[in-house]
Amino acid sequence: MAKTRVVHQFGMGTSIRSRDYTEACARGIRDALWHNSVNVAGAFGFPREAMLIDVEIGVQKPEQVNTEVLLGIFPYGKPSITVTRGGLDISKPDGSSTSVIANVAIIVSFDMEPRDD
Repeated sequence: MAKTRVVHQFGMGTSIRSRDYTEACARGIRDALWHNSVNVAGAFGFPREAMLIDVEIGVQKPEQVNTEVLLGIFPYGKPSITVTRGGLDISKPDGSSTSVIANVAIIVSFDMEPRDD
């Protein structure tokens, strides 16, 4: 496969009170998707389902992220999600809670090799 990157989208998501790492990631994905209107599939003559979507997410506690929930956000394409340590946790001054910040990068690619169908 000649996987060719065509678009990068970036977003940030937060969980201000509930320390929900999955929700912070979901908000970051939506931030990246909803701030962009990119019709690359049609521009290259591909169906939207042919998009190869690589999602890279950084949060302080990657083990607390449910990637299956995040996959459900994408209405089409073939998403794969990688969660690594990153992002930012900010403790409240009184120590009562922590705000979670997730950083998200979405990379859209296509298999640009011609097919022998």
